[in-house]
Amino acid sequence: MKMIMAIIKPFKLDEVREALSGIGVTGITVTEVKGFGRQKGHTELYRGAEYVVDFLPKVKVEAAVPETLVERTIEAIENAARTGKIGDGKIFVSDLEQVIRIRTGETGGDAL
Repeated sequence: MKMIMAIIKPFKLDEVREALSGIGVTGITVTEVKGFGRQKGHTELYRGAEYVVDFLPKVKVEAAVPETLVERTIEAIENAARTGKIGDGKIFVSDLEQVIRIRTGETGGDAL
């Protein structure tokens, strides 16, 4: 089992959700986050004053998937989230040692 975490642009969330549903990912967790990478933020003008926006709004999408779905999940996120412009985001993949469904006590792949 793997935990896939993707940081994407907020307006791409619906496309990513649909793409993941289409390949059989049954559950995701979504969190609104802020951060920066190579973009380094930008400056904005508000009521005549210029100020720097260091942290840009992003969305973190997390999905626990079986080994058989890892590559398809990565491809689905990449294709759905890509705009071709700086700030499209990143995908992180990590091992998932254990999953437990609280309601039933199921563990491992059965709990996904």
